[in-house]
Amino acid sequence: MVKKAVIKKAVKKVSAKKASSSKKKPVKKTIKKTVKSKISDKEREFRAANLIANSEKKKSPKIKSRPKKHSSNKEIKSLLDAVIEGMQDKKAKNITVLNLAAIENRVSDYYIICDADSKTHVSSIFDSVVDTVEKLTTEKPYHFEGHQNSEWILIDYINIVAHVFLRETREFYNIEGMWGDAQIEIIN
Repeated sequence: MVKKAVIKKAVKKVSAKKASSSKKKPVKKTIKKTVKSKISDKEREFRAANLIANSEKKKSPKIKSRPKKHSSNKEIKSLLDAVIEGMQDKKAKNITVLNLAAIENRVSDYYIICDADSKTHVSSIFDSVVDTVEKLTTEKPYHFEGHQNSEWILIDYINIVAHVFLRETREFYNIEGMWGDAQIEIIN
């Protein structure tokens, strides 16, 4: 608790500053009210603990899990063919299919990788793949990213993930080397 001497000192300082005014009593009341409204140490610790607990809850966002898609081999094969056809329609280069089905901790069953000569070419391949797949299989991508930069566009169809690279970017990231255990099939 604050001692009475401290209160008197605070009242004198405030009164000296406002000596010209006649409102000395309200100043004393204001100071006394603020001192009386001080919370106890236990209450302060309790509030601090609650703030820390609430901030920790906010820091750990809920992670959206990747949905499992149980498609038949025939559906997966038709989706695979549609993605490849969409890439070939816009003259994608070095189309490679990585079969990841035999790998234990895989993200999807297949990666289809191709490259292009320019950012415009990468973007047009992306558009062609999305349109062709939707026409042939009525599938829409679960997720895609990289369209703004157009150096590496990823198109996620859950079981199949298509990567459309700028040639230099593909050489830099070397996804084929990262998934060396996969069965590799080169289309063109």
